[in-house]
Amino acid sequence: MNKFILNLLLFTSLVTVAQAQDFPYGSFTVAETQLKTYQKDTSAHAFVIQEFGSTRLDITNDDDIKLTFKYHVRIKILDSKGFNKGTVSIPFYDADNTHDEITDIKGRTIYVDESGGIKTTDLDKSKVYTTTQNKYWKEVKFALPNLRNGCIIEYSYTKMIDGFYRFPSWQFQDDIPKMYSEYEVHIPAFWVYNALIRGPLKLTKSKADVEKECFSSHGSKCDCSFLSYGMADIPAFIEEDYMTSPKNFLSAIYFNLQEYTNPYTGVKNKVTKEWKDIDYGLKHAEYFGSQIKKDLLKQYIAPVIAGKATTLDKASAIYSYIQKNIKWNEIYSRGSDGVKKALDNHTGDVADINLALVAALNSAGIKTDAVLLSTRPNGLVNRLYPVENEFNYVIAKTTIDNVDYLLDATDPMLPFGMLPLKCLNDQGRVISLDKPSYWIDLVASQKKAYTTNLDVTLKPDGKLRGIISTYSNGYEAYEKRKAIKKFNSVDEYVENLDEKLVKLKILKSNIMNLDSLDKPLGEQYEVEIDIFDNLNHNRLSFNPIIFDRYVTNPFKLEERTYPVDWGMPSSSRYILTMHLPDGYSVESATQNAAISLPNQGGKFLTEFSGEGNTFTYSNVIQFTKSVYAPEEYPYLKELYNKIIASEKAEIVFRKK
Repeated sequence: MNKFILNLLLFTSLVTVAQAQDFPYGSFTVAETQLKTYQKDTSAHAFVIQEFGSTRLDITNDDDIKLTFKYHVRIKILDSKGFNKGTVSIPFYDADNTHDEITDIKGRTIYVDESGGIKTTDLDKSKVYTTTQNKYWKEVKFALPNLRNGCIIEYSYTKMIDGFYRFPSWQFQDDIPKMYSEYEVHIPAFWVYNALIRGPLKLTKSKADVEKECFSSHGSKCDCSFLSYGMADIPAFIEEDYMTSPKNFLSAIYFNLQEYTNPYTGVKNKVTKEWKDIDYGLKHAEYFGSQIKKDLLKQYIAPVIAGKATTLDKASAIYSYIQKNIKWNEIYSRGSDGVKKALDNHTGDVADINLALVAALNSAGIKTDAVLLSTRPNGLVNRLYPVENEFNYVIAKTTIDNVDYLLDATDPMLPFGMLPLKCLNDQGRVISLDKPSYWIDLVASQKKAYTTNLDVTLKPDGKLRGIISTYSNGYEAYEKRKAIKKFNSVDEYVENLDEKLVKLKILKSNIMNLDSLDKPLGEQYEVEIDIFDNLNHNRLSFNPIIFDRYVTNPFKLEERTYPVDWGMPSSSRYILTMHLPDGYSVESATQNAAISLPNQGGKFLTEFSGEGNTFTYSNVIQFTKSVYAPEEYPYLKELYNKIIASEKAEIVFRKK
């Protein structure tokens, strides 16, 4: 069989080259041990000197087809902030009949001792251990010994991967810079993979060769493609707040199986399919389509909807029933072992819960579809090559009175129609049992909003006494409810809050609508705040932002090449009304501000007003969009600079 994989990369040229070689284990130079900084990034705490990986698809000694992935890296640690690179975790799949294996682990640390001599310490194999993450994944962990400023660490390992579907990707870019990174792949022509380069950086090496009759098993032979990709002088990828998965933006290469030919029968199997093929497979799959059929859960939900007059009331009741009756086991999935089993056992993974929700709504006559998606940490789905396993989550979609509702019943704190932030990731694929699948936008149904009111009086002892009232809506209420429910009781939450707020003492508290998920969450506290030691001064200065004042800008990069993604619009309002003792009046106040982002993207407003011995200060911070493009980043950064500067300003009042 002489079919060569021509479509791996459009720009890969077919040339005859010597095979790329891994660098020798244990090699280093005296100059490397003496380096104090990395010349191309003097802010780096560590950098990769050399990195090499390879993947080979072949027949093993036990006559199984496996992928053999080898990894080898040498890292210079410049200071203690780079010590985390010495702790290594290697995940591997281990479930059902599929068992990966990590072997041939080696590691060492090279360092200069106090006398100036170069020493090495090898990894103690007894310090390598395996932990279980969940029923599908385990990980091998180890820590390199004798870390110190200026040391070099090196480690290598082999991962044996069952089958040929899960071809390892390669991440050229990481959170530390790299001098050089190279990846080679060795693929018999019986298998054809699509390769996708992501990220802004360009390869400095891209070569291909053909190895004649490199694959042989039971009389079947074929040539192999030998491809190598290299990149030099790779800058660190700096993560910043408010972003989706870094792998959406890192420079990396990914492989998806397109088709393969059985070496013994010659039968060709197409793996990368059209969406209609994915639809058909899911609709007829025991783990998916069979779990959402009409009337499957009719006996379970008949008493749940009894007496409910409207479709929305019925849907809300079913949603609440699933939330309360199946506890999420923290495992992500896109297929269920059985929704009835999950209901009977009162526990299940994401698909158990949300496919049960789809089935329950359909059993009540409320047309509902399942929606496959990839969560924010899992990254974006490649729509060019439909691959089912790029999805890792499933939710429900229903339409009631011409309003679409996206539902996730895994969290009992989620209101009807609200998705958690992790699900707000580009688009999801709606899988219907009676029509073709299609994409929908995964957008927030509500914004994140809260208002804080303080009405306080300055007492002769220099303390403020009064009421703090906070009203949270949408995602702010959801997050606050989750924070409160982490404690054993509301009293315990209030006690913890009292301990965290320095100089503030909570005298009384009242939390409203804690379990009414569709209503704003209200908090009211009677407080005493230490502001001044006493009032024996003619002039006093006071910052009106008593807590949660912005002091650092969340945006620090000179340039951000990826979007700012909050997931939802947001709005916060802060209002302080302060009553001064008789004989005091405001001498100087904060300056009113009105700052807007371009294209009505948001604003920051402050206002001060006063009459007699009472004044009111307020500010509003509003972001009207969920996502801001990289070119909008400088405006966001400057807006926060102005917020910080404004919130430094103080009000001065004096005794008449």
